[in-house]
Amino acid sequence: MREGALKAVTAIGLALQEQIEHGVLASGTQLPAERKLSELFATTRITVREALLQLETQGLVYREERRGWFISPPRLAYNLMQRSHFHAMVSAQGRVPTTEVISARLQPASAAVCARLQLAAFSSVIQICRARRIDGRLVLYVEHYLNPQYFPQILQLDLTQSITELYTQHYDLHYGRVRFEFAPTALPPEAATRLKVSAASPGLRIERINYDQHERLIDCDLEYWRHDAIHVGVDVPQHRLYDGAQAAIF
Repeated sequence: MREGALKAVTAIGLALQEQIEHGVLASGTQLPAERKLSELFATTRITVREALLQLETQGLVYREERRGWFISPPRLAYNLMQRSHFHAMVSAQGRVPTTEVISARLQPASAAVCARLQLAAFSSVIQICRARRIDGRLVLYVEHYLNPQYFPQILQLDLTQSITELYTQHYDLHYGRVRFEFAPTALPPEAATRLKVSAASPGLRIERINYDQHERLIDCDLEYWRHDAIHVGVDVPQHRLYDGAQAAIF
């Protein structure tokens, strides 16, 4: 990119950033179309898009397929040491959670799922796929894999609710030990489609392997978050510093 274009990209980015930081452009506001912005800044759409992409990298704006660019809301605090489900975690931070069930069925378990849940070859598993929103914005696509031995008839329940609460209410089970794995990722096609972003957009993949209060391995979750939706933290009491750190890492 030529020097003049680079200066234009920087100038557009700084102008939009200033309006965001001063609240002129509020969270969730839709920006004008790229063509309109190019006219406003007397430049090309390519230059405008480059500026927006840089702001997206900073987490200040986000894009939805076929809808355009929007001002990013504050990130959700995701504390590993708080035993809380999605709806409770979001509500506790003054936000509005919603859940959409995409599919729910009993199916043959893949080799990877068998390994995660320590199932024998050719086992069946309950797969529940859901999309989740905060304040109306799609932020999370998640695949839940449940050992059907512990959850008879769960597919008959309202799966838009918290699965954690369904476990407690209908099966007298609650989570005990949890293992987390985190990795930045390019969103796979299914996750990108459900989050209405371009294929291979940046995201955060969180894998949870969950045990119940009896130390039985009962389910695992594969979470695909928009890269700008959360920030992950650990608040560890001093007397649990060593054990807590181990739990967070492994």
